[in-house]
Amino acid sequence: MQSAETVLGVLRERGRRGLPCSELYRQMFNPSLYLLAYGKIYANQGAMTPGASAETADGMSGDKIHKITGAMRAERYRFSPARRTYIPKKNGKMRPLGMPTWSDKLVGKWCASCWRRITSRRSLIIRTGSGPAGDAIRR
Repeated sequence: MQSAETVLGVLRERGRRGLPCSELYRQMFNPSLYLLAYGKIYANQGAMTPGASAETADGMSGDKIHKITGAMRAERYRFSPARRTYIPKKNGKMRPLGMPTWSDKLVGKWCASCWRRITSRRSLIIRTGSGPAGDAIRR
């Protein structure tokens, strides 16, 4: 498997050029991308807060990532329902807060990091009106 930086660089470049990312499904089984996602969310303040299950960042291991990628490969991975708690707002009312399991956070971060690389250039074109899409808008 390719390193996470290589894969994300290719996705960024293909997104910048507006090319299709046809091999993205195969990257769902790349453990280095999950390790990168783990590194991004491990340092967060809520990383040790258990979600719907008792798993936290401390329980993450290579075996756990292997189980997640195995479930992805077999198309059996399912997101668990988030644990809902209520936290107070400034006005005295309560606001719902969903706390997903650690595995769901990890998979969500993987999806977000890949999606961000693909769409960064496209959203820039749409927001600024520059590039080929901006020319079409101006006409």
